[in-house]
Amino acid sequence: MALVKHMDSAKNWKDYEIIDCSSGEKLERWGDYILLRPDPQVIWNTPKKSSYYKKLNAHYHRSNKGGGEWEFFDLPEQWTISYPVCSHDLHFNLKPFAFKHTGLFPEQAVNWDWFSSIINKEIKEKNRPVKVLNLFAYTGGATLAAAAAGAQVTHVDASKGMVQWAKENAVSSGLADAPIRWLVDDCRKFVEREIRRGNKYDGIIMDPPSYGRGSKNEVWKIEDDIFPFIELCEQILSEDALFFLVNSYTTGLQPAVLNYMISTALLKNHPGTVTADEIGLPVTESGLILPCGASGRWTRQ
Repeated sequence: MALVKHMDSAKNWKDYEIIDCSSGEKLERWGDYILLRPDPQVIWNTPKKSSYYKKLNAHYHRSNKGGGEWEFFDLPEQWTISYPVCSHDLHFNLKPFAFKHTGLFPEQAVNWDWFSSIINKEIKEKNRPVKVLNLFAYTGGATLAAAAAGAQVTHVDASKGMVQWAKENAVSSGLADAPIRWLVDDCRKFVEREIRRGNKYDGIIMDPPSYGRGSKNEVWKIEDDIFPFIELCEQILSEDALFFLVNSYTTGLQPAVLNYMISTALLKNHPGTVTADEIGLPVTESGLILPCGASGRWTRQ
């Protein structure tokens, strides 16, 4: 059996799996539904033996001109899957939308497990409140995981639609009354204001896009903006902060690059340990792991 070192994979899913991957696509089960979607990491051409290739509920076809479109066979407009965090089932409302996405990145569960255990342990052992900031927070997977662990969470995303989707996920997860602040804002400008206000956080999570625009059309380019942004965020870490997480889907941000940036920005004022690894998802047919990006993590000493 081939072994891949330094790959952290999300193995605790019951409602999601990658069944197979070949010829630029991955065959997935999302609850009761089977989807076939493009994946740029799948550059191999292996035999498609799974019977599920003939049982598709939807297929996203990539266009040679860029983008693509969904072909639907038998898929509802919206459905729900769940994932357990700290004995609490998180429920995510899914729907197919632009550029092949469903509203959830399942590989992030490995990060949810990691920081939720840190939060939960700190609250139980020291009985102190834990404040977490989730930036570029999308549909709220990390927000709900942190809240389920007992944290007070500030959720920031520039898209009003994504923040509304995250709120709906919170309601579905039984966390409608959890201490979560929902903010539609440009992440960089929000952090700059928090610095001026003197606000601090015990944990910071960021999942920045390669390219994006803020709520007032501010431009974000990850290769230009990510390191200065990490330096900004360091300024709002509390003295007894617990963790700092940067996730990247951008192939140019290898684990060693994440490690270097986080170490340079944080360790001077926040002694601790920095690690960075690829993250992925197991593939049922092959028993191997499909890489899905990288995560850099800081934890205090």
